[in-house]
Amino acid sequence: MIDVTPQNFLQDEANITSVYNQRSFHLSRQIHVAKTMQEIIPGVYLGPFTAAQKTILIENGINYVICVRQDVEANVIKPQINDPTFAYLTLNIADNVTENIIRFFPKVKQFIDEALSNNCKVLVHSKQGNSRSATLVLAYIMEKFGLTSSEALQFVRTKRATVDPNEGFRAQLIEYEPIYKARQILANGETSQDCRSKRKCEQLTETVDYNLIQRPPSPVSDNHAEISVKVYEDFSDHLYRLLRGS
Repeated sequence: MIDVTPQNFLQDEANITSVYNQRSFHLSRQIHVAKTMQEIIPGVYLGPFTAAQKTILIENGINYVICVRQDVEANVIKPQINDPTFAYLTLNIADNVTENIIRFFPKVKQFIDEALSNNCKVLVHSKQGNSRSATLVLAYIMEKFGLTSSEALQFVRTKRATVDPNEGFRAQLIEYEPIYKARQILANGETSQDCRSKRKCEQLTETVDYNLIQRPPSPVSDNHAEISVKVYEDFSDHLYRLLRGS
């Protein structure tokens, strides 16, 4: 027999209310995360294009911005290139499984490394900050700390739970593992066994001194990359084609 006493009815109602409140809290948290940017590693932020507002950038001390968009988004996602306070790298990337995003990894790494070397912070954003820009940050962390794509994804999701690269981008992140390791071997003259980064995952949270903020260089556009970046880009693209058997 079902117990229909008033006391049990009240207890059931309280339990239902508690579950509802928990779900509402998690949903509100996900919405908040999705609409704001998060600091993935010290000095490197990931988020949607709404986080690239000038006031938000200034409040967080961000001088470098990587803006990821495609042509149809150009009227909405507009980098503040005319403002000399910021250094911009604007990349034309579509969020689809056939997009060759791997060719942008070396250029993004150089831009982020330049920002950090100048004791500046950098925001990487796309429209929502979950696929295209997230893939670029994942590739940077992989190469910087010697992580696999799955290790990088697991870590980044602890900072921004909404990160979800499309299937094609995930495949290219996996393909990038031997590419960045091969480049490190060529650059350092190491064996493949020695090439494994000595930096541990715990170092992803190491501190960075932002007290000496320097004026960033003139903005960088997708059409005016430096020669050194082009060499890396061609090298990565060549290895990418070899791995895919094309």
